[in-house]
Amino acid sequence: MRMRAAVLHEQGRPRPYAETCPMTVEEVELDPPGVGELLVEIAGAGLCHSDLSNIEGQRPRPLPIVIGHEGAGIVREVGPEVPGLKVGDHVVFVFVNSCGHCRYCNGGRPNICPSGFSLRATGTLPSGSKRLRWNGQPINHNSGLSLYAEYAVVNHRSVVKIDPDVPLEDAAIMGCAVMTGAGAVFNTAALKPGGQLAVVGLGGVGMNALMAAVIAGAERIVAVDTNAEKLRLAQEWGATDIFQVGRDSVADIRDATDGGLDIVIETAGTIPALETAYAITARGGRTISAGLPNVNSQFSYLHASLVSDERSIQGSYMGSCVPERDIPRLVGLYKRGKLPIQRLRSGFIGLDDLNAGFDKLAEGSVLRQILRPHA
Repeated sequence: MRMRAAVLHEQGRPRPYAETCPMTVEEVELDPPGVGELLVEIAGAGLCHSDLSNIEGQRPRPLPIVIGHEGAGIVREVGPEVPGLKVGDHVVFVFVNSCGHCRYCNGGRPNICPSGFSLRATGTLPSGSKRLRWNGQPINHNSGLSLYAEYAVVNHRSVVKIDPDVPLEDAAIMGCAVMTGAGAVFNTAALKPGGQLAVVGLGGVGMNALMAAVIAGAERIVAVDTNAEKLRLAQEWGATDIFQVGRDSVADIRDATDGGLDIVIETAGTIPALETAYAITARGGRTISAGLPNVNSQFSYLHASLVSDERSIQGSYMGSCVPERDIPRLVGLYKRGKLPIQRLRSGFIGLDDLNAGFDKLAEGSVLRQILRPHA
């Protein structure tokens, strides 16, 4: 079939992207699904910092490529050997395609299954095939998905079925922002009622972490960011304390919290943010990083204080989630009004507005813009 898609031809073009146009909307060919694959109509796809990092060249990707890894849609065609899914099902996409049988999958950690990571290097689906073509030449897939398009062919393990009464524009951010942020609180941190926590970085992931901390019954929730408007929203949505990053912010937070927080989650994906998070973590506490920086970024700490303070530094990838288990739970919280992710929407855009949308994301002026590729 022929469809429209936003093709990234070159990484690292300068901003403003509305002028340099790293992505161009092309008419491309999409082959039908093969064994174990589905054709899904994209209803909504989120603009995420991970996609921005691909545009910036922070993470090398095979080119040309259709990026986009966070979204939801409707199954329109089912290939052979696809269990439990049918035409018309509503699904959320999962950006780690786990194999289901390796040591990590068997140990309940499909989020770090190596097979999912290999797809980013090869630009293929798990079958090793590429279903996208432009001018007769193959186009690479992003994380086995490629959602900045009208349709996608994906492996059945790259989706989770959801209730059809959930608005797809809200479900669109379940597979990344919600799982990563809320999962970091529920799974990685295992925050208990009455606990205390700080979130450094109030983008889509950070705001989900904040809302999850409210659900978990945290006694104290400290929100830290450079943006005053995001801090205002954080306080409105449940933060007990807000701090704008500045010259004395670390000292102010430590003073206000009697030496720091037991759990600090960093979601900005920058080394300065991680340094702030580590600096405001109390003795005996945990610094959890859920943000993805440049692949060559390094973070340093004093080894002696790590030991003497019994501190720990931990990564949280995809919120330590098991998608088949956690997405239905998160959808349930949303349906009961406890996880109001619709608050995070910063507007809808079409394919032709993607470059300008990423300018806004890079400026830090929005939380989650939702692409409607058929608009």
